[in-house]
Amino acid sequence: MSNSPRVWEHVDGLAGRFIELSDKVWETPELNYQEYRSSGEHLRMLREHGFRVETGLAGMPTAIMGEAGEGGPVIAFLGEFDALPGLSQEAGATEYRPFARDEPGHGCGHNLLGAGAMLAATAVKDWLAANNLPGRVRYYGCPAEEGGAGKAFMVRDGIFADVDAAISWHPFAFAGVMEPVALAYAILDFSFTGRSAHAAGSPHLGRSALDAVELMSVGVNYLREHIPTDCRVHYAYLDSGGPAPNVVQASAVVRYIVRSPRAAEVLMLIERVRRIAEGAALMSETPVEPRLVCAMNSLLGNRVLEDLMARNFEILGPPVFDEKDEAFAQQIQGTLTKEHVQSAYAMFGLEPGNTALCNRIVRTGSGGKQMLGSTDVGDVSWAIPTVQAYGATLAIGTPLHTWQVTAQGKSPHAQKGMIHVSRVMAATGVDLFGNPDLLAQAKKEHASRLAHDPVVRILPPDLMPPLDG
Repeated sequence: MSNSPRVWEHVDGLAGRFIELSDKVWETPELNYQEYRSSGEHLRMLREHGFRVETGLAGMPTAIMGEAGEGGPVIAFLGEFDALPGLSQEAGATEYRPFARDEPGHGCGHNLLGAGAMLAATAVKDWLAANNLPGRVRYYGCPAEEGGAGKAFMVRDGIFADVDAAISWHPFAFAGVMEPVALAYAILDFSFTGRSAHAAGSPHLGRSALDAVELMSVGVNYLREHIPTDCRVHYAYLDSGGPAPNVVQASAVVRYIVRSPRAAEVLMLIERVRRIAEGAALMSETPVEPRLVCAMNSLLGNRVLEDLMARNFEILGPPVFDEKDEAFAQQIQGTLTKEHVQSAYAMFGLEPGNTALCNRIVRTGSGGKQMLGSTDVGDVSWAIPTVQAYGATLAIGTPLHTWQVTAQGKSPHAQKGMIHVSRVMAATGVDLFGNPDLLAQAKKEHASRLAHDPVVRILPPDLMPPLDG
């Protein structure tokens, strides 16, 4: 662990440039697979710091990789830079104040995620060079985490085949090792084709695709009663057939997401939802065309890496915020409910504190109720030993995927939280380079887990990334 303070010095010396990178990405929010400006900024930064770069990974124009160093093991740092639709928001505003209501925004903090991961990778690269040590550091700029499963396609196409371990993080309200809990999932579109007609004059001649979508919704609602309680099914209309109720809708498209902690169960849910769609098509006499858009796996934990990262958190201690940071965070909390704040503490089995910003390191296995989301980091974790951190960039209680996250994306406390977690990731990386036994133990544990719980692949071998959305 004696190497940690030295690599922290590298992180601190580089931090200003990577804050600038985070801000630039925040200012140009882009959706799944459209992150051309954001990816370009990351690519320029990699080149500026001497990385050897590759672009267009796995057939995705915005997927990039930078490598530095020679020989030795390969440690990857995973970054993201995609935004979310409809979450445009003025930076620093403590009320809902979008630039435009339908524009995207960084409501999950991926502007910070990518910059912070590359900051850690660059610091480790410089540490290796300063100590004349073998080893290769890679930064992967991964597109379309928000419902596009970019990393899943990268894993399937062998992009991580020669990587020994992967390190990543996610913006959150607390700092600590992320519990390896996530739901596997699949996105499916169902396109129904009906027959238009005058809804009053000749309704008998029409076949409503919108009726089919609504019948499917009823069927899936009944399905929810008969699936495991930790599974999830959600939907959204992509095309409701038009705004005129006096025209029988000739087409309609609905998107479904099915989730489970178990990949095999996702495959089962896909088939059950498909059969409901076929039933709705029969009832409404509207043929249906199902399409699997993408899929992600659950997370596979690695206790060796998690313990290593936890020790680095303990050595570093919690992030340090000042009075202005706390005051702004309190204003953000004022836009939330007490339930938001209480739920944030309950995730980690903590008693509520008296500050709006994180002042402690949270520990895994504390008995809290973890948030059951999904991430394509899961696919990486089944391919190679992987560990993730939480970085304290948000006022406690801030729910992800909200305008409040976007509002905090350029704040000093978010930037301090990013630098703090970058130190931890960098220290974890140099520990793996400096101690081959640790890396060997992590790989042995990974192989043992796979032997007892073989990977179940949801993503078909011929499915292309949904570059068109």
